[in-house]
Parts: sequence; C-alpha cells; structure tokens
Amino acid sequence: MTRQTAYKILTQAQFDSLRDGNFTGALVDIEDGYIHLSTAEQLDETLEKHFFGQDGLVIAAIPLAPLENALKWEASRNGQLFPHLYSQLIIDMVSAHAILQRDGNGRALLPDRLTQPAAPAQQK
Repeated sequence: MTRQTAYKILTQAQFDSLRDGNFTGALVDIEDGYIHLSTAEQLDETLEKHFFGQDGLVIAAIPLAPLENALKWEASRNGQLFPHLYSQLIIDMVSAHAILQRDGNGRALLPDRLTQPAAPAQQK
C-alpha cells in the first residue's frame, strides 16, 4: 500500500491516555492484538459501525512511513485492506488531532486538514 496517513478514532479518555504516554489500545485493539487504524476513505464507515451516536470523539492522524514493520495491511470489512499497528501508539506518532467534526455532507473532517498538531502532555 502507498497511503501516507492513517487515522485512529479515540474517546476523549483514550486520547488523554495517549497524551500521558500509556495508550495500549481500546478493548477491541487489546483483544485483537493490534491497534485498528483506518484510511481517510474508511474513516466514515468505521465511525458509523463502531462509534455511532458517540460524542466527543478525537481523530488522530498518524503518518505511516515511520511505522515500518509495525504496520500491516490486512483484510477486514468486505475484504478491504486496513492498516493495523502491531505496537503501542504513542503521542509522538500522531502528527495532528482534532475533536470529530463533520462537513456539510456529514463526512468526518480530517485532523491534518484542520491543522491542530499533536503535543505531548505538560509535565506535572
């Protein structure tokens, strides 16, 4: 695959965990043994199928090139190839993030187009 960016949908609590540096995945990620990601084209279907009716979701943009061997493209829904991350997701892997917003057609707006770069949590 030649895609450059994938996306992870997170609850606010999961995103806070990611910012604190200890996000090992959502329950489904832990059960499956990898972190589920989606391409831009797969994002709306993923939102509809797994996050319908949930508010306060965060979408994180993750550049794929640095992930190297930790990323595998595997068949899932309807035989589509999905990016799966076989490592922990850390905040330094996230290039941008944003609270889920939708355009006039109801499609999710991508965080890297909203230009909200990720930043590590402040030291306490």
